[in-house]
Amino acid sequence: MASPSICLLAALLALVAWQAIASDPSPLQDFCVADMHSPVLVNGFTCLDPKYVNADHFFKAAMLDTPRKTNKVGSNVTLINVMQILGLNTLGISIARIDYAPLGQNPPHTHPRATEILTVLEGTLYVGFVTSNPNNTLFSKVLNKGDVFVFPQGLIHFQFNPNPHQPAIAIAALNSQNPGAITIANAVFGSKPPISDIVLAKAFQVEKGTIDWLQAQFWENNHY
Repeated sequence: MASPSICLLAALLALVAWQAIASDPSPLQDFCVADMHSPVLVNGFTCLDPKYVNADHFFKAAMLDTPRKTNKVGSNVTLINVMQILGLNTLGISIARIDYAPLGQNPPHTHPRATEILTVLEGTLYVGFVTSNPNNTLFSKVLNKGDVFVFPQGLIHFQFNPNPHQPAIAIAALNSQNPGAITIANAVFGSKPPISDIVLAKAFQVEKGTIDWLQAQFWENNHY
C-alpha cells in the first residue's frame, strides 16, 4: 500500500498538472460577474459587487435557433462569450452557433485560448485541423448530423459545407470565457498596417504582385 506522503505528492502533482492545462483560471467563489465599468485592469474582468448581481447577468436572449445571414466566404459565427453574458467571467466556457451557406466555409483559423468541440445540428461538414511544425499533419473527417469533432487549442482548423444545395448548422463549445479567433488569411493579408509584401512574397514563395493583389482584397470577418 502506498504511503500517505506518496499519495499526497501524487495528488499535488495532479492538481498542478490540471491547473497547467486549464484554459482559464478556476473561480475561487460562486461567480464573478464582469464589471465592465471598473477602471482596474486584470487578466479577464474584475468582479461586480454580488449585491448588484441578478439573473439577467447570466442570461441572453441570443435566438440561437434562428438562421443567420452568411458572408462572402459562406459562414456566420455567432459567439456567446463573456462580452455577451457577463456572468461567464472566470467560468471558462463559451458557445457559438455557426451557419454555413451551401459550399460555405469557416475558413482556417485558430483559437489561442481554447479547445473547441463542435456538434453538427443540420447538414454535412468536412472539417479538419493541422498539427504544429514540423509534421503539419492534417486530421480531417466528414461529419453528418449529430456527429461531434474536437479541435485542440491553438491549432489551425476549418469547417466546409460540401453540399451545393443545402446549408449546414453547427454548435461549438469552447473552454474559455473569451477564446479569441485568428483567421489566418485575414491576419496575414489583412493586417493593419500591412505586413511587408517582400516578407510575404518570400514566405509564400510567390511573386510580390500576387501578395499585393491579396492585400488589396477585403478580408471580411465572419464572427459576429
